[in-house]
Amino acid sequence: MRMNFTLQQAAALVLVASMITGVIAVGWHMGTTAAVSSSASSSSIHLDQPEKKIAGTWDQKAAASYLDRRQDWWMEWPRAQRDHQTFCVSCHTAVPYALSRPSLRKALAEKAPSPNERRLLDNVTTRVRLWKEVAPFYTDADRGAYKTVESRGTESVLNALILASAQTGQLTADTRTAFDNMWAEQQTTGDKKGAWLWLRFNNEPWEADDSDFYGATLAAVAIGSAPGNYRAMPGIQNNIAMLREYLSRESASQTALNHAALLWAAAKLPGLIEPDRQKAIVVELLQKQQADGGWSLSALIGDWKRSDGTAQEEKSDGYSTGLITFALQQAEISPDNGQLKRGIAWLTAHQDKIDGYWPAYSLNKNKEHHISPETALFMNDAATSYAVLALTTDANHH
Repeated sequence: MRMNFTLQQAAALVLVASMITGVIAVGWHMGTTAAVSSSASSSSIHLDQPEKKIAGTWDQKAAASYLDRRQDWWMEWPRAQRDHQTFCVSCHTAVPYALSRPSLRKALAEKAPSPNERRLLDNVTTRVRLWKEVAPFYTDADRGAYKTVESRGTESVLNALILASAQTGQLTADTRTAFDNMWAEQQTTGDKKGAWLWLRFNNEPWEADDSDFYGATLAAVAIGSAPGNYRAMPGIQNNIAMLREYLSRESASQTALNHAALLWAAAKLPGLIEPDRQKAIVVELLQKQQADGGWSLSALIGDWKRSDGTAQEEKSDGYSTGLITFALQQAEISPDNGQLKRGIAWLTAHQDKIDGYWPAYSLNKNKEHHISPETALFMNDAATSYAVLALTTDANHH
């Protein structure tokens, strides 16, 4: 169902959402309440501002070139290598690449997947076929307790997501196997019932204590993306019910960033959350928009501190702006919504036209404390992919 939000409706919902926030704030992720209250006053101002016209276009070829180069580097990086001549599938570079690179194909008049897309898909397919033989990405022996099961849970979701997103027509045997592997890793008891154990390395936003929730949203995206009406198969209805219950149970305590991922998942898997909850998330995300039309990652994550002790970046960035704009589009708010247009305008204006990327910043350390200049680009990799998804979706609206 399309949600044709007008600015007046959004403003009215802000008032409702702020009252709801007072009721549920105690259960929210530490620090989120402060972030909401500090941004609400400024956001309510620009809810009613006329949209700012920012002229400009973005360079699809430069974006594709950047993403291809970065995926090529990742697949060859010694630290990414795994057994059976495979490589680790990363949340910051490989997964966003798999989701976004096909979107550039039409713009660039490419007739087939890029060589790096093909290699990534072949890598995932190999690991799916050899699931009982390949070693986990990380093991308890080399990285500490629970890393074996966390690796299996994480990879099972990512494999299903990548293969399902790449398919049209009918589900292939490999994709079906990937989903079977995924369901086998779903937790069926305890406080994580319905979710998957997720890698924890004390790194936001993909490897922290709240990343189980993020992983569960990706599982929902995978299910909803699978062709052949996979989500209606009788044999997985109990699994989907457990997933839905988990996301509903844990939603109130999540950060705004995880809520953006939930909004995306709900658009892919109908019935995942209640319509009122979906609308409340839209309002929450619109409240967080900055005066320049973008979103800042550090304002979406509560009071998370960098491990290197440096201050968080507060300016708008490509990752949060790309992801939120894309999630709002998936939720089908009106393309004429002024705030959505400002998000698109921010993305259009902030691509590095020489190197093709969108800038973003680590929540865990500054550039100087990364392993290398190449690893310092991880957030740019994710930012560029989600910016591409948002901008190609916008192009399809016009």
